[in-house]
Amino acid sequence: MNTMENLKTKRLIPAIALSIALVGCSAPKATVIRDQIKENIPQNFQPSTPQDTSHNSGATPWRQFFTDPNLVSLIETAITNNQELLITLQQIEIAKSNVGYKKGKLSPFVAAKLGTSLTKAGRYTSEGAGDATTEIEPGKEIPDPLGNFEGGLMANWEIDIWKKLRTEKAAAVAHYLSTVEGKNFVLSNLIEEVANNYYELLALDNQLDILRQYIGLQQKALDISRIQKQAAATTELAVKKFEAELAKSKATEYTIHQQITEKENQINTLLGRYPQEIVRTKDSFMSTIPPPVYTGIPSQLLANRPDIKQAEWELKSAKLDVEAARKEFYPSLEISATLGLEAFKPSYLVKMPESIAAGLVGELAGPLINKSAIKANFQSADARQIQALYEYDKTILNAYLDIANLMSKVKNIAQYYQLKSEETLALDQSIDIANQLFSNARADYLEVLLNQRDALDAKLELIEAKQKQLSTVVDIYKGLGGGWK
Repeated sequence: MNTMENLKTKRLIPAIALSIALVGCSAPKATVIRDQIKENIPQNFQPSTPQDTSHNSGATPWRQFFTDPNLVSLIETAITNNQELLITLQQIEIAKSNVGYKKGKLSPFVAAKLGTSLTKAGRYTSEGAGDATTEIEPGKEIPDPLGNFEGGLMANWEIDIWKKLRTEKAAAVAHYLSTVEGKNFVLSNLIEEVANNYYELLALDNQLDILRQYIGLQQKALDISRIQKQAAATTELAVKKFEAELAKSKATEYTIHQQITEKENQINTLLGRYPQEIVRTKDSFMSTIPPPVYTGIPSQLLANRPDIKQAEWELKSAKLDVEAARKEFYPSLEISATLGLEAFKPSYLVKMPESIAAGLVGELAGPLINKSAIKANFQSADARQIQALYEYDKTILNAYLDIANLMSKVKNIAQYYQLKSEETLALDQSIDIANQLFSNARADYLEVLLNQRDALDAKLELIEAKQKQLSTVVDIYKGLGGGWK
């Protein structure tokens, strides 16, 4: 290297260093965020009541939590066939492939190439004039037009000097882990939906049985009223009232039949199959005792609930995206290399070393002017980071409030069910008394009708209370993070 080239190199090195320094100083700073909701989470779900930290129902596998064999079978079918769950599994595969793509960018890209071309330079150009005076061999000029045949390897590698590519890979891994937690959340929701719809179906079955018993009582009351009318002990009005009430109850029966069909199909949809009968045992529904639930402490939600863990991974991924976007302001170093054979005639390709062609290029380039696109990308990543923080905080807060509400609901629904049981027992006794008085003409038909209606409503509400009692336990189990393990 001559003195002039040395001088140019010495001038170029400080210029490159100055460019890197200027670019580094111009890179903006990311917004500093804090997880205040996570830091301030209460110690207990109910401040006045200490919680048992040794038990948490959210850690119980669903096969141990649900004891009804028919329900367990339905859940197993849903886990295998549910379309939403299958779609979520493909989202995991997409995220996994993205991790592989980001990882691949860390390694050199090597490709094989094979090409041919034909060019003709103008006679009065520097290239054409040079070709016209150049001889390949004595007496043989370069062909015109000039062909070119080449084959070999080419490589390109971006050196990760700022760890930008590694940061992008880490962000992809965090997003992949969030999709795994998203699948767990979908699974938890699916189990909750199947269980709740199953209990609602059993409640409809029991309501239908109660309604049929009520129809039988009304039919007896109608028969008695007709006999009394013949004996002039009552009027035609009483007969018509009993006939109308009987017709109304029979119409309600068809409504419940339709609700049962729709509920069965709703369960079949969750199970990913065409309509078919749902196997179930309805006789033991009213005697089913909800399993006990233990809430543990609020901080355990951070480890048990998949939606919270999903939001946490998304927040981490968003933070890494900001870091990667910031490193776009720094220069990038790329190395390109080629090695192969090249000649203007195919037969010359085997003449070596004359036909061997090689090249090695290194480029260090960084943005200096018109960085609006890079700035916009950074600002977008920074905003998504803040948004992810709010989503994370909202998820934690909603999870805490859900458990607090459901704990209160479990206690209140138990008291409600107890009082409804007492009301139903009293009204059943009043029906027998009213029917006896009506048979002996000591009570009018209105008293009989009102007692029957009240008893029917109370029994239907009692069945609904049992369904809510069971569903609330399922909801709090899911709210504690149960169902996906």
